[in-house]
Amino acid sequence: MKKIEKLNLSNYGHDFLRTWDKSIDHLKATLAVAQTLRDWHRKGISPKVFTSGIAVSVFRDKSTRTKYSYAAAANLLGLEIEDLDEKKSQITHGETITETVNMLSFLTRTIGVRDDIFLGVGHNYMVDVANAADWGYKNGVLDQRPSVINLQCDEDHPTQSLSDMLHLINYFGGIEKLHNKKLTMSWAYSPSYGKPLSVPQGVIALMTRFGMDITLAYPKGYNLIPEIEAYAGREAKKGDGSFRITNDMGEAFKDADIVYPKSWAPYDVMKERTKLLKNQDDKGLDGLEHEALAQNAKHKDWTCTEKLMKQTHQGKALYMHCLPADISGVSCKEGEVDAGVFEAYKKQTYTQAGYKPFIIAAMILLTQFGEKTPNVLRSLEKRKQPIVLL
Repeated sequence: MKKIEKLNLSNYGHDFLRTWDKSIDHLKATLAVAQTLRDWHRKGISPKVFTSGIAVSVFRDKSTRTKYSYAAAANLLGLEIEDLDEKKSQITHGETITETVNMLSFLTRTIGVRDDIFLGVGHNYMVDVANAADWGYKNGVLDQRPSVINLQCDEDHPTQSLSDMLHLINYFGGIEKLHNKKLTMSWAYSPSYGKPLSVPQGVIALMTRFGMDITLAYPKGYNLIPEIEAYAGREAKKGDGSFRITNDMGEAFKDADIVYPKSWAPYDVMKERTKLLKNQDDKGLDGLEHEALAQNAKHKDWTCTEKLMKQTHQGKALYMHCLPADISGVSCKEGEVDAGVFEAYKKQTYTQAGYKPFIIAAMILLTQFGEKTPNVLRSLEKRKQPIVLL
C-alpha cells in the first residue's frame, strides 16, 4: 500500500489499451494493486467497491482464460457481467459505434474488448470505443465514463503480459530481481496458423522497460510488427537491459532464466490474411492457410524439448506459456512443447494464468479512480468485509 501511494498516478487515463501508453509508475501501480487484491483474496477479504453497475464484454475472437478472468474481476469488484453478442444486437442493422457504446453504457463501469483477428484493426476499434464513451460522458448522456480494457488486440495483450510479469515478480522474489534476467521469447512450431502477434509483442514491449535481457527468436520470415520490435530495442537501452533477435532457437535458450516458446503467424501472413478476411475471400484464405501450414512444417524442430531446457541457466529456466499450449503427443501430434516439459511446469503455467483476474480488476480500479485509488484501497482495507458472509 505504501509503495502504491508513492507512485505518480496522474494521467493514468480512463482506459487501458496498450502497456506502452502507460508510464513506468502506471505499470508498477497496476502490478501492485493486482498483488494487493490477490493477497486480500487469499485472506478472504472482499474488495467489492461497486454496489451496482455492469461490466460489458465484447469478444470478437474465442477465449477461455481472458473471458472468464474478466468476468471474475468484474464480480470481485461488485459488477454484473454482460456479454455483447454483436450478431443479436442492432449492430447488424448498421448501428454506429458511438450509438452502441452509449446505449450499453448507461450503468456500465467497464467495457472489455477482444479484437485480435484483423491486423491494423483491433487497436483502432478500441480507440473508437473509447472516443464514443468520451463523447457520451462529456455531453451528459452518461453519468460515468466507462473504462475500456484491452482484452487482446492486434498489437498488444496487456492483461496477459502484465499477468506474466506479476508471475515473474512473485517467482523471483520482487520486481528489482528481474533486472538483467534473461527471457527468451521464441516462436515454436504449431500445426495451426493465424495465431495473433500480440502475445510476443506484448512481452517484448513490456519486459524491456524493466531492464530485462530479452531475446526474440524466430525462423527467418516470422518477424513481428517491425515498429514494435524497434520499440523494444529502444526501451531496452533506456531500461539498462538488452534486446536482440536471433534465428536460432537453441542459441536463444542457452543460459536463459525464462523461456516462452509460443507460436504466431508471420507478420506478412497476417497482413495478407487480414486483406482476404475483409474481402471475404474464402478461396484465398484456404490457399493462404495451406501455404502457411506448409511453411510452418519446415520448422518442426522449433519445439521446446527437455534437451533444450537443459541448455538454460543451470538447466532450470522457468517455462512460460499464455495457454493453451500445443503439446506434442497430447493436444497434437507435434507442437510447441514436449509433454514432459509441459507436465513439469504445469503448476507454474496455471499459476501464471491465475494472476489475470487480479490484473484486470486492478486496471478497472485505476481507470475508474485514478489518483484516488490508494484512498479507495485504504477504505476497503479498513472495512475488511469478508468474501464469505457467515
